[in-house]
Amino acid sequence: MKYQIAAATAFIASATASLYGESDLNHTCILQPDYLSCSKQANPSTVDSCCVETYGGLVLQTQYWDINTGYEAEGQLLPAYSWTIHGLWPDFCNGSYTQYCDLGRQFDPHPSPNTTNGKRNGTAVPAYTGPGISTFLAPFGKLDLLAYMNKYWVSQGSPNSDFWAHEFSKHATCYSTFDVPCYGPEYRQHEDVVDFFQTVVKYFMRFPTWGWLGAHGIYPSNTTTYTLGAMEAALMHEYGAVPYLGCSGPDFNTTAAGANSTDDGGTVLDEVWYYMHTYGRVQDGQSIPVNQTGSSSCATAPGAITYPERASGSVVY
Repeated sequence: MKYQIAAATAFIASATASLYGESDLNHTCILQPDYLSCSKQANPSTVDSCCVETYGGLVLQTQYWDINTGYEAEGQLLPAYSWTIHGLWPDFCNGSYTQYCDLGRQFDPHPSPNTTNGKRNGTAVPAYTGPGISTFLAPFGKLDLLAYMNKYWVSQGSPNSDFWAHEFSKHATCYSTFDVPCYGPEYRQHEDVVDFFQTVVKYFMRFPTWGWLGAHGIYPSNTTTYTLGAMEAALMHEYGAVPYLGCSGPDFNTTAAGANSTDDGGTVLDEVWYYMHTYGRVQDGQSIPVNQTGSSSCATAPGAITYPERASGSVVY
């Protein structure tokens, strides 16, 4: 499992059981205005934070382009003609973020990082040792959702369920609208987990990166190379804002093609982050696109980027 984090992103620790200590009563969101997150109206002192996202108002739907999973022998394969889900992250409006906000909902067997602020002086995040998070869906009759997640929310280097547990525990607990009191006095255990998984899938289905790039002649290839500006322009045309494109692999100035260049960006495309603000609850899916808050980690030189084909035996059709 890999977790790429923009260098400029800040960690802010939090480990409270409820973000605002609200009661589990009177969260009837149809009675509340659907204010836009990160607007001046999205103030937790004046609106119901269960009905308007007031904590992590800059929402990122993030995706991976992996070429293998490392778990092919266990049947964990990548979907054909599609990127895969990374997560749905609640950044603060300034682009910084927090993590593991409710250790009472910590289901991650391998916390990364293992403290709430990513530093040695942070609150320890204990490893979860209970039933896998994938078992939380069956009591809600969501086996179809589980099947979809196993197809499109695929981990590299770990079982899918461990990856989902990481994404929920680290990120979902830092949304105001997924806070447990928001579900009322008849909250069912793990209802918030299932709700988050459904919401992640909802946003992922709206952003078909493989098709959007393909509509502009950009397809995976082990022989053709691409330019960052062209890929950003293609996704800007389809999405309405410039997403973050992430690249790994050798830095361009360490390659033969980049000799004597000062361009130290990565050369292997493997990630995209779509930024947005949301109206009302994140779960409701009303969002507007916004540009990335930083800049791509990819090389900017013409033809510097590869968008590799997936490995033989790693794809299910």
